Amino acid sequence: MKSLYSKILYIAVMALSMLSCKKYLNVTPDNVGTIDYAFRNRNEAENYLFGCYNTLQQLQNPWFDAAFTTSGEIVFPNNLRDNQGVNPVGFNMLRGVQTTGNPGLNYWDGLEGGQAMFQAIRRCNIMLENIDKPIDLGESEKKRWIAEAKFLKAYYHFYLFRMYGPIPITDKNLPITSSPEEVKVKRAPVDSVVNFIVRLLDEAAPDLPIRIQNQAQELGRITSIIALSVKAQVLMTAASPLFNGNRDYVGFSNKDGELLFSQQADPKKWDLAADACFAALDASIKNGLRLHTFTITGRIPTTLTDSLKKVLTLQTAITEKWEINNELIWALNPTYGFGKQEKAMPRLNALAAGNLIAQGTFAVPIAQQELFYTDKGLPIQEDKTFDYRNRYALKTAAFADRFYVHNGYETVNAHFNREPRFYSSLAFDGGVWYGNGNDGLGDPANAQYVQARGVNSFAGPKNTTHLNISGYWPKKLVHYLTAYNANMTWEDFHYPLIRLSDLYLMYAEALNEQGKNYAQILPYIDEVRQRAGIPKVADAWTAALSTNPNKYTTQAGLRQIIHQERRIELAFESIAGWDLRRWKELQAVMSVPVQGWSIYDEQPVNYYRARNLFTPVFNTKDYLWPIRDESITVNSNLVQNPLW
Repeated sequence: MKSLYSKILYIAVMALSMLSCKKYLNVTPDNVGTIDYAFRNRNEAENYLFGCYNTLQQLQNPWFDAAFTTSGEIVFPNNLRDNQGVNPVGFNMLRGVQTTGNPGLNYWDGLEGGQAMFQAIRRCNIMLENIDKPIDLGESEKKRWIAEAKFLKAYYHFYLFRMYGPIPITDKNLPITSSPEEVKVKRAPVDSVVNFIVRLLDEAAPDLPIRIQNQAQELGRITSIIALSVKAQVLMTAASPLFNGNRDYVGFSNKDGELLFSQQADPKKWDLAADACFAALDASIKNGLRLHTFTITGRIPTTLTDSLKKVLTLQTAITEKWEINNELIWALNPTYGFGKQEKAMPRLNALAAGNLIAQGTFAVPIAQQELFYTDKGLPIQEDKTFDYRNRYALKTAAFADRFYVHNGYETVNAHFNREPRFYSSLAFDGGVWYGNGNDGLGDPANAQYVQARGVNSFAGPKNTTHLNISGYWPKKLVHYLTAYNANMTWEDFHYPLIRLSDLYLMYAEALNEQGKNYAQILPYIDEVRQRAGIPKVADAWTAALSTNPNKYTTQAGLRQIIHQERRIELAFESIAGWDLRRWKELQAVMSVPVQGWSIYDEQPVNYYRARNLFTPVFNTKDYLWPIRDESITVNSNLVQNPLW
């Protein structure tokens, strides 16, 4: 893909130079000569297409991702001496700093960490309006490029929709001769926005390749399976409580009285969502996509235990190279992959502790750790075999625990007898870290492990720049071959946007909301659970181990199971931030203080005392982003989101 993305910086500059300086949303640039030059032949037109992709690639920094930073899965300290390249604007929104005067992650105007999505849409429109100009462009290639531009146009609308709800639809750029009143566009109702996005995706999908054949040159370009999967996401979002009959938005309208939200929930929206999920899932499976499993390679001993092999299967479902990861439907594809692993990695040895390269500042709160199941596949508060009341009592790891927790290390009960995804997703005090480069692949029974208690420990706080405020790291975001010793070497991967497991669980959710019998739903959840190394739903809940054995047989109970399954399986992948919003559950998640361990204490009895890091501020108004005051002042037809 390097040959494609090496052009993007140049194309971005060229494209931005052609944009109007006006503050309205969809005015055609008046430098027509420049546009004619951009489409004078096939090569120039292809460059312009890559410019349309540019905004997508700019989403690579997770701290500018609205879902990544505001889900509560990962928090970031707000008092570091040096943020080491991280702009904390998104993370800080959980502390109640969002305003209408200068909104954080402003994707409407392209400010405060946000990309200018309406400018990106304008670029796509220019592409579509001028695609017939290159006389040396073949018909089949033209169809594909049109389809790509339509997809990107749809996706940029979808990104705005998830953040702002009803948005202006920018189907065509207005001419430069438009009057001031014509360019003062108003917001379109939610259902109109969704229908518009879906129409574009439906138009695009037939002319897109099913899979990328020339991966060296084209990996990252859009396929029909990507388009089908995004359509499923769009319709799932539209069917969910935030947008489907949300009583909080009753009466919310444009200035002319046009209602922007449906006033009653429409169950048929779940039918559309279920159909879209099935179509995406069916196309994926028929074209060779499957849930990832780890294959032993390189220096890893062939005698690797099943427990560590399962951990590596779950880790590499995220970090395996896209070219060979058959679970990965779509990922961000910047030239050098996901380069933020140093934010998620603890120091594992004296060499690393003596050379502070990685900051390890992405901190996972205690509540997120508690979300993961027990090894019986049950929530920790519903498993009769798990001592929930004493989960934070001290315990010393035994020889039998050595592949998950270092033998002889004193930690807490909560770190034992958990599901494999707990150990593949989280690093914690005493937790085994198998890997850390090829040199860490020797004896699995003596793998490196995290020592995080106090300032004298390898992973403990070293200064006001290199510290993890909770005592948990998102291990899932670090490739097992990335090494942090005297120096740091990165094994790159592409940050996933859609995986096959996501489709399985979306389809299960849609079926449940349709009111289907649980027997029709469970197989799709069980596909994901079995790969995760835990029992099927029915087996887990009815094996005389659950305090609520009939939970999965009711729609409400199965809804809770599906929601928790998604939050576990897709943790730290910028999914939960959108899920919790569309379910209208984020306010409840943010209703309790964010907690971590007492990281400056060395003795276990003191270290394992939960302390409040901060109290989140999240109210009903925070489900949707505010529009900047100046944008509303400039465009008198715009209305602000409710309660802002």
